[in-house]
Amino acid sequence: MNMKPFPSGLGENAVMITRVADRQWHALEDDLVVGRGHAQHRPDGRLFVSIDAWHDATFNRLAEAMLTELPAPLYTVVDEADVELTAAWQGAGLTIRRREWEYVVPTDPQVTGIEKVVPPSGVTIVPAGEADEGLLRTVDREIRDEVRATVGWESMPAEVIRLPEGDTIVDPSKYAVAAAPDRYLGLIRVVTVNRPRIGLIAVRAGEQRRGIARALLTHALGALHHSGFTTAWAEVQESNQAATALFESFGARPMSSNLELVR
Repeated sequence: MNMKPFPSGLGENAVMITRVADRQWHALEDDLVVGRGHAQHRPDGRLFVSIDAWHDATFNRLAEAMLTELPAPLYTVVDEADVELTAAWQGAGLTIRRREWEYVVPTDPQVTGIEKVVPPSGVTIVPAGEADEGLLRTVDREIRDEVRATVGWESMPAEVIRLPEGDTIVDPSKYAVAAAPDRYLGLIRVVTVNRPRIGLIAVRAGEQRRGIARALLTHALGALHHSGFTTAWAEVQESNQAATALFESFGARPMSSNLELVR
């Protein structure tokens, strides 16, 4: 966001804020749209807001209208490097809730220093596209239930894709899993659009601290390296010390950070 001082006088007074849809607002000046606001429920149930406006006064008017009409709590996510946008949301009454680091992760074992990681006894890694869909959906649902019952799923990176109620697996072919003879113990999701992104790595609560996450990550990075990718990307919450230690042990480096703010 590139915020510029808004002209004083008639121009400023002429800006009108209009709610054009259920969760959409426009800022109009002489019938021209000079700003937009939007609110959307994420799959975890939280309501996130965003504003696109060139001028600080337009942003402030949109924020005031949206925050007046929408129920709290409200959330937004900003690039920490965008200090103006961060300050604008803080001026509207939001406070920083958490920081999420974006890591670049090398895939070459000679760079990571991890040639091969053997899964724990009795555990095998099933490559992406080969997992049983029923068992995959079961382990995903049960891990999410465990998270909700402890730290809360809202503490995880916010998923922006709208999904059918109760369904959190968009494309089963993107998941590799750690398998015991009778069930799956953990999973990792890698999505490649312009670059590979490790969107999720999770292990059942009772199976953690056995090296399963490390084995899943080793497998995923090895598959990407075999496909010709030299790096992957991942987001890690600053307070998640276990995930931070895991990725940094593979030589991952933080490249940028996002802030989640709440009102």
